[in-house]
Amino acid sequence: MAEFINVRTVDGPMQCAVARPDGTPRGGIVIIQEAFGLTDHIVSVVDRMAGDGWLAVAPALYHRSRNATFDYEDLPPALEMMGTLNPTDMQVDVDAAFTVLEEAGFSEAQCGIVGFCMGGAISLRASTLRELGASVTYYGGGVTFGRFGLPALVDLAPDLKSPWLGLYGDLDHSIPVEGVEQLRARATTAQVPTELIRYADAGHGFNCDDRPDHYNAEASKDAWARMQAWFDQHIEVA
Repeated sequence: MAEFINVRTVDGPMQCAVARPDGTPRGGIVIIQEAFGLTDHIVSVVDRMAGDGWLAVAPALYHRSRNATFDYEDLPPALEMMGTLNPTDMQVDVDAAFTVLEEAGFSEAQCGIVGFCMGGAISLRASTLRELGASVTYYGGGVTFGRFGLPALVDLAPDLKSPWLGLYGDLDHSIPVEGVEQLRARATTAQVPTELIRYADAGHGFNCDDRPDHYNAEASKDAWARMQAWFDQHIEVA
């Protein structure tokens, strides 16, 4: 089960959910939250990742606002909080999460990152700054227009330094398929392997089983398997 630790940042302590596998970790994975904060769902992803053999850590990106979390039915304040993020703070927090893995003895090549919703955009951006073993984006927004001070993902993608897998649903009303296809095309120009998978019957948040109106069991199962295969293929064995 995940435990909560405090990690030092220049802006004070940041809470992180951390889970360790029963045996020797295969490597380390940073997990980036949705717009709703470090929710029970994200903590469950941390646990699942540890169950698959990884040392997993999820930073609470809203730690500057007392680790705020929001109910899935209460979207406006979650979006307002998301709007307070900026590239400098995000980099500080992602770097702090990777410090947990580095202190456990893992190199960048032995680490990966995955992000969901807004975290999907943050994970892609982090993969333009670090030469990680692998990177995964679940339905990350800001595909053709930037959010929270970041460039659009289509503009970031050519600069990827880490092998990247994108997972998107065609029924995602906030991310048009045309933009996803632009992202696919731009990602192929990067100097690392990339792949983008679209799910015809899935919408935004299809991995979140805490949201019955968004969850798609078939897409979620397939995406998780593809993510683990991507990590297995590209992350250096610890």
